[in-house]
Amino acid sequence: MTRPRFHLAVPVDDLAEAARFYGEVLGCARGRSADTWIDWDLYGHQLVTHVAEGSGIAARNPVDGHDVPVPHFGVLLEIPDFHALAARLNAAACTFVIEPYLRFEGLPGEQWTMFLLDPAGNALEFKAFADDAQVFAVD
Repeated sequence: MTRPRFHLAVPVDDLAEAARFYGEVLGCARGRSADTWIDWDLYGHQLVTHVAEGSGIAARNPVDGHDVPVPHFGVLLEIPDFHALAARLNAAACTFVIEPYLRFEGLPGEQWTMFLLDPAGNALEFKAFADDAQVFAVD
């Protein structure tokens, strides 16, 4: 196993619903847990859902004609994994904040992206770059 690159803890108001979403809908492997939290393997990174107050979107930022939820978190995927996840989310009848779409087609920084909310209102973004060297490229 590759060493995880990040650890993130997010607040949830219903741990059973979070377990259904992260475990069944997203397909994350479940790790350690207690009565008030669960560790998840989110594409090799450690995500912890904690029962707490205060989840949800605080603001939105206009990007490409979309209202991007802020704050949000997510993972950079390979393009086939992005499309497989999008299909999985569609099959689970998830509602997207921003439907999967291609940004910057044919340009540097070309990427697929999608946004959705978990049951507690935490915003997630998944994206996949055509060229990973463009992830941190400067215009």
